[in-house]
Amino acid sequence: MVEIKYVPTICPYCGTGCGLNFVVKDDKIVGVEPYKRHPVNEGKVCPKGNFGYEFINREDRLTTPLIKENGEFREASWDEALDLVANKLKEVSDDDPNKVGFYACARSPNENIYITQKLARVACGTQNVDHCARICHGPTVAGLATTFGSGAMTNGFDSIKEADYIFCIGSNNMEAHPLFGRKLIQAQKNGAKLVVLDPRYTPTAKIADEYVQFKTGTDVALMNGMIKVIIDNDLQDDEFIKNRTKGFDELKETVQKYDLETVSEITHIAPEVIEELAIEYAKADKAAIVYSLGITEHSHGADNVMSTANLAMLTGNIGREGTGVNPLRGQNNVQGACDMGALPSDYVGYRKVADQETTDWFNEYYGTNLPAKPGLTLVEMMNAAHAGDLKVLYIHGEDPVLSDADIKHTKEALANLDMLIVQELFMTDTAQCADVVLPAAGWGEQCLHKAQEPPEGAMLDWKIMEEIAVRMGVPREKFHYESAEEIFEEIRECAPIFAGMNRERLDTPEALHWPCPSVDDPCQPLMHKDKFAHPDGLGIFQALEHRGPVEVPDEEYPLLLTTTRVLFHYHAAMTRRCKTLDNEVKTG
Repeated sequence: MVEIKYVPTICPYCGTGCGLNFVVKDDKIVGVEPYKRHPVNEGKVCPKGNFGYEFINREDRLTTPLIKENGEFREASWDEALDLVANKLKEVSDDDPNKVGFYACARSPNENIYITQKLARVACGTQNVDHCARICHGPTVAGLATTFGSGAMTNGFDSIKEADYIFCIGSNNMEAHPLFGRKLIQAQKNGAKLVVLDPRYTPTAKIADEYVQFKTGTDVALMNGMIKVIIDNDLQDDEFIKNRTKGFDELKETVQKYDLETVSEITHIAPEVIEELAIEYAKADKAAIVYSLGITEHSHGADNVMSTANLAMLTGNIGREGTGVNPLRGQNNVQGACDMGALPSDYVGYRKVADQETTDWFNEYYGTNLPAKPGLTLVEMMNAAHAGDLKVLYIHGEDPVLSDADIKHTKEALANLDMLIVQELFMTDTAQCADVVLPAAGWGEQCLHKAQEPPEGAMLDWKIMEEIAVRMGVPREKFHYESAEEIFEEIRECAPIFAGMNRERLDTPEALHWPCPSVDDPCQPLMHKDKFAHPDGLGIFQALEHRGPVEVPDEEYPLLLTTTRVLFHYHAAMTRRCKTLDNEVKTG
């Protein structure tokens, strides 16, 4: 008799976090079924959720460590590869920890990401650890932390269904986050007006009650203009501003120059449309802002994010269901990578590197001597490699050769390293540039609920890094774990926002949100209900000026290019290896 079982998991693509069940036959993943009780997707999935599992058991999975010699890869034993990596990391970090850098994987479970930053900080003594949020939602973390005190989405996904008015800017939900797009449709059926602002007419714009096209890079000017209209018409929430915010007078003074005609000229939106947007947003009982990479991936991305916060605080649309500022994350665990301290400025739980008391705590806990000085960002590490100032780069599950804007610069930087170490499932574009490739376990093979064993020869991510740390001289008892659960228990000790989460609570189908300071805390998704996350509890208005794009069309480069996502593809190393998805949109 053939045994088929279901193993619950989370979709590994966008940041919506849909629940799936692996269909497992003869101890191998053969399909997926929607998780009917999951609070995010309620039994529905998009094409990637349906067919995105097909990459898992591909024949081209990496199963043997590879070492490059004379420009060619050769197979190596795990001992040889791990010794080579550990010796080089130790040699360079002993000389200067600033010459070593780490990219964490925003597609990996929290436990793996935590261990990546721990390897950087404990074994190498460097704060040079970052991940791809830097070039997607880094502005969200920075912008919302500056205004609200916390760089996270302010409301749960279901909250949007209670909104009266939805201001969706720079977010193509129907392709990039389809199951959240479904919630927008549900909100419309409940009576909400959906307004989509985007330079492109997207599938999300097609479902909008109103679509507003505007010039890319003019978001701050647009929202400053809306703020001026709201203030001029006395539609601001004076009580909220007085009791829960500071910095309003500076904001009010700054926006005075953003009259309708000026903003119209900058944004290419008709003055009457700008005025209508402002008045409708301000008059709505429950107005929600939704955004994504369309406003963050700019040189002034943090300003764009802070402008959304200004709008929400001005009208009191924060701390209530149906309101808030709701960024939709790009990769499946980019929020978790920030949470886990894969940032040069933050330890796990957003405890600040620059705070001497915090760094002293981690030095005592880890047995390290880390400086209370932030390390290099992902962009700075690549630039340092290009300049010869970074000698070793350890890339865990990222593919910058494919995803970076300037591929030529990236390839030159990687070639300039003494050693590039890549920990991966497949021979990605970046792995092809590596000096050492370490084959890792993948989705369904580690953490969460394991559905199958990794292919013979591959190793669990955190086990790989444990072995490297020990070979570098870290006492095994300081870096040894019997399970992912043990790693999460350490995370709970290091990060108060996770202290109330335990395996028992995480194993239930109900959602659990941070901050969760104690096991009896309900850990609800609504943030900033009574106060903001700043020490004084106040939100901070930011007086911002329109700066516009750094690079603009000229005679030599007359075209303005923008990127997008398609429904059937997401991450090249994964969906291009899914036959059903690749048949829909051929990629090569």
